[in-house]
This record gives sequence, structure tokens and C-alpha cells, in this order.
Amino acid sequence: MAAPIALIQGASRGLGFEFCRHILKNKSLATVVATCRNPDGAAKLRSLAGQHPGRLTVLRLDVNHEEDIRGAAERVKESFGRLDLVVNSSAMLHPSGKGETSLRDVSAQGIISTLTTNTVGPLVMAKYFSPLLLKGSGGFGQQPAEKAKQHSGIIVNITAKVGSIGDNGLGGWYSYRMSKAALNMATRNLSIELGRSRPKVVCVSLHPGTVNTELSRPYHQNVPKDKLFSTEHSVNCLMSIVDTLNIEKTGKAYSWDGTELPW
Repeated sequence: MAAPIALIQGASRGLGFEFCRHILKNKSLATVVATCRNPDGAAKLRSLAGQHPGRLTVLRLDVNHEEDIRGAAERVKESFGRLDLVVNSSAMLHPSGKGETSLRDVSAQGIISTLTTNTVGPLVMAKYFSPLLLKGSGGFGQQPAEKAKQHSGIIVNITAKVGSIGDNGLGGWYSYRMSKAALNMATRNLSIELGRSRPKVVCVSLHPGTVNTELSRPYHQNVPKDKLFSTEHSVNCLMSIVDTLNIEKTGKAYSWDGTELPW
């Protein structure tokens, strides 16, 4: 099997950076394409590239701009010709940095901005990168032991438990909840369309838990210490799930501990 190639969208910090670090550390032959809005300012990515010569490529990509996504896909096609994994990790809680607690806080522009980053961006990523995933070697996930590969690639959309409609008992956070619920629907739709090919592309939504990142920082005081995860712990858990993914698990949402989340 060819060496696996992963693309991590939103890779300059937080979960995205940790996905890059984890894959480079734990998959010795893997190549990682890391995308971010400002590669020149991504000092941590440059340092990581220096630690893994020839294995980390950094590309400029603003997930809010379709032309950026199209251009990055063309560059990946020219350089590698395929992909085995795409992780959409960038997210916005709200342009203000805080989720709405009531209707008084809701604004049309706040909702539009949040949906653009959290929902539209990952879907447009799938539009342009799925052709490369369909050409993948199936280097991530679990393939049948004695059969031809069933999936060629995997799309992971980072969701949130608060995007579960069935689990919502508190309300609030209109923009963020709506964006993640819509992202889950996109994941489901993608799993159906990309499940018609031979081989298929596995598509899942993964909830990372409450992670110590800039997005969650305003709410850390309300989170028990044992429930506030480091990025390393969260990504270790999520990659353990990725390692078990197969075509039977496509089109679903999973929490960091492997349990299936209700839509």
C-alpha cells in the first residue's frame, strides 16, 4: 500500500495543529498537507516541518473563500495526485467570541459568518477534495483482511455535541448549534453520495470533547478539570476512532470516546 497522505484544514493551531503532529509522529511514512489562512505567520507549523523534513507541506487556504479551496486542491493534485484523509478542523463559536444566550443576542451577520466557516467551508472542501480521496490508497481506517479495499479515503468533519438536535436540552448558542447540526447533515449527505463509488469514501462527524483551545476559553471556568481536554488527549482519542473506521461506520457522528451521537 502506498504511503498515506492526510490533509488537515485549519492546521496552524489547536486541534488542527495537533492532528498534524500526531500523524507525523505516529505514522512514520505518512505525508501531511497542512492548510491555514496565513502560512507566513504559522511559526509552529514551520517548526514542525523542520522536525519532519519532506513530510509536511503548508498551503494557504481560507475556508471561507471557495477560490482558495479550489486552488489548494489543484496544488495537492499536482503534487500528490491523491489523498487518504481530510480533516476539517477550523471552527468559529461566533464572531463575537461568545455564543448567544438568548434571541436578543442573535444577528443575521453573526449566523451567516458562523455558518460560512463551520458548515459551508467543510462542504466546499468536500466538493474539491473528494476527487482526490476517490483516488486514495485507503491508508487510514480499517480495511477487510482478505478482500479488496472498501474505502479509498476518509472525510472527518469536527462537530460538537451541542450540534445534536436530540441531545439539546439547554438551548442558547443559536449560531454554533445550528452550524454544527447543519454540518452533521452535510456529513450524512456526503456519506450517501460518496458511498456510491467503488471504492467508497467514508464520511463521519467527530466530537472532540471540550478542548483547551481559544474557541472554548471563555467557558473554561464552567468545565470540571477532568472534562477539559488537552489537544493532545482529544486528538489521540479521535485518531483512535479514525483507525477503526470502515464503510459500515460511514454517515454517523461519534464522540471522542467512540460512542455514537444522536443526530
